[in-house]
Order: sequence, then C-alpha cells, then structure tokens
Amino acid sequence: MRYMLDTNICAAVIKRREKRVLGRFDAEAGRMCVSTITLSEILFGAEKKASPALDAAVRDLAACIGVVAYDEAAASHYGQLRAELERLGATLGANDLFIAAHARSLGLILVTDDAAFERVPGLRVENWLRE
Repeated sequence: MRYMLDTNICAAVIKRREKRVLGRFDAEAGRMCVSTITLSEILFGAEKKASPALDAAVRDLAACIGVVAYDEAAASHYGQLRAELERLGATLGANDLFIAAHARSLGLILVTDDAAFERVPGLRVENWLRE
C-alpha cells in the first residue's frame, strides 16, 4: 500500500466528476486505502443526505480499496503530533489529526485537497485534484 485517501478525495472519486482524480485512482489501483476515520466521515455525509445510493457508493469504494483500522501505533502518532502542533501553535481539526496520525504511522502518503495537512511534521501529502 502506498496511499491513504482523505475524505475530499473520496468524495471526488464517488462523484466521478474529476477526471484527474479518476485517472490517478485507476492508475494506483491496489495501492490505496482509507482510514476508518475517513470512512466514518463519508458515511456520515451519506446519512446526513439520507441517500441510499450515496451510502452504497461509499461502501463500494471502501470495498474496492480497503479500509484500515485505527490502531495503537496510530494512537501513538496522534499523541506525538498533537503535542508537536500545539508547541508550534498550529491547529488541525480533530478528525484531520486522527487521519494524519494514521497515515503517518503507516508511512503512507495522504492524498487530500486540504492544504492544512502540509503543516503536519513527517506527513507526506499529495493533491490529485491540483496536480
């Protein structure tokens, strides 16, 4: 595995509107995953919209690329990252911090359209929407 997809990239794949993202998604087949944190966020979005079709699309995506459970190593990285970001005076949303810690703990590149992740020490980031 090489990549962990963030919520906004998953949304772009599900909506199938961004050819650039879909091209990379197809090219990197078998090398991607989502965190259980990201899956929670996109399932919340589907539930909020009360859309069975969207819920099915989310579950299809998760089955296609795989879901990685948040574990003790990710929790350790979370503690380190949160303390380091606080020392630097930087902030990151709660779920984003969990996702960053998870990707970093696995040595994966986080694919996201959120520039805030670029402030996370030791986290490799790519943006398939802007490449």
